[in-house]
Amino acid sequence: MPSAVISESRKGRHHVTRFALPLLAGLLAGTALAGPAFAAKDLVVGLPDNITTLDPADINDTLSQSASRTMMQGLFGFDKDMKLVPLLAESFTVNDTATEYTYRLRKGVTFHDGSPFNAQAVKTNFDRLANPANRLKRQSLLAMLAETVVVDDYTVTLKLSQPFGALNNNLAHPGAMIHSPKALETYGKEIGRHPVGTGPYKFVSWAADTLKVEKNANYWKPGLPKVDTVTLKSVPENGSRIAMLQTNEAQFIYPLPPEMVKMVEANSALELIDAPSIIARYVAMNTMKKPFNDPRVRQALNYAVDKNAYAKVVYRGYAGPLDSAIPSKLGFHVTQPNQYTYDLAKAKALLVEAGYPNGFEAEMFGRNSTNFIRGMQFVQQQLSQIGVKLTVTPLEAGVETARVWGVEKPEDATVQMQYGGWSASTGDADWGLRPLLWGKGFPPKFFNVAYYKNDTVDSAIETGIGTADTAKRAEAYRVAQEQIWKDAPWIFLGVENLLAGKSKKLTGFYYVADGGLQMEEADLQ
Repeated sequence: MPSAVISESRKGRHHVTRFALPLLAGLLAGTALAGPAFAAKDLVVGLPDNITTLDPADINDTLSQSASRTMMQGLFGFDKDMKLVPLLAESFTVNDTATEYTYRLRKGVTFHDGSPFNAQAVKTNFDRLANPANRLKRQSLLAMLAETVVVDDYTVTLKLSQPFGALNNNLAHPGAMIHSPKALETYGKEIGRHPVGTGPYKFVSWAADTLKVEKNANYWKPGLPKVDTVTLKSVPENGSRIAMLQTNEAQFIYPLPPEMVKMVEANSALELIDAPSIIARYVAMNTMKKPFNDPRVRQALNYAVDKNAYAKVVYRGYAGPLDSAIPSKLGFHVTQPNQYTYDLAKAKALLVEAGYPNGFEAEMFGRNSTNFIRGMQFVQQQLSQIGVKLTVTPLEAGVETARVWGVEKPEDATVQMQYGGWSASTGDADWGLRPLLWGKGFPPKFFNVAYYKNDTVDSAIETGIGTADTAKRAEAYRVAQEQIWKDAPWIFLGVENLLAGKSKKLTGFYYVADGGLQMEEADLQ
């Protein structure tokens, strides 16, 4: 119980001892009728979009993952600094070949429906996620799972079809959070509207634009949660979200557009959150198609873009450098010594070497949101200085998805350049590299839109996931990053900052590096 509540209780007790006994009895009766003596702590969070589902195994967007995280947990999670922490698993062992992991589970934990958390619950959830027949969006997290073995009530072994050293990071991804098996059986395919987990808050209601959860009084972490309810409200219009924050209708809003930072800074009751993320921004170039099949062309385009100006123009300075193939806050990141500094003369010389003295024409496409269009137009302007004429094509999300993932064979791909971004929510280099730059990860399997393949990189990525030895993994990812940087399948643009606004009365609420929200420790003063 918070000290402030204890203090108030004592004050109340000292006060009522002055009354005569009959009056005291009347007061106590009145209190019982009136309900709690202290105002409820109701936290409201303003979001840019609607939540899509509350089944973490079937979620692709970070916002819905954050919503599910209020109610659900996995064997592992991340702290506010994206460091791996145990949750429903207390400890683990792994064999030398990283093909068999055994977990000791936390005892005394119950799901919100009162059913026990145990090894059978883990098996039910992981077998569901790993089964491709279920067509769950996060199936790739456990695609290597061959068998889940219940050893006893609180011990479970995962047997893998191939070595995989990043398994615990995959299990910390929100997509591997665990439902009540009873709820899975009861709701079936409708589980996304009836989440039942072990987390700090319990499901109350979900409409199209509003999710409400309430305190889990039986939460296994003592003293948590500290607020009574959390309401997540979708408010797409930037000005409306700011207004909610300024009137205390909401205590946290994100993302905060860079142009609205000064409005938050000018309000003494509010606080600005400005922190680095692991959200990388880049332009993927199709390395199988001319002219991008020549690394000199790709390097030239990197030298032709002023990365500092990119941060200022597109993000008003609220961005940092992408100084390797993965952001600096991601595990096993290595800053590359030879940066692509802004150098038009060098860019032009490389194009001449590659046989393009007058530049060339190409198309670049990306999402049709304001920030994406601003970013693409900036790159277009920069490359025009070396004779590269870009046609910018903004696409609605569904159209872009169909264009990229509707292609079965690399030679049929129409992509030349794609302006995009990536947040590796496992916190590990594997998920920052393998989906995007592995030669066996072309669409529609993974997200290698650059159609980049290098044997050195492929071998390093496979070595990195083929062992649980930290030193061996670090060396493998060092090799991969060095080669990728040299080959330049992307124009390495930057890493955007996390921008949000919050009430100074709100504490213990974290906006973490992958763009997700953590509310377990939230409190309102």
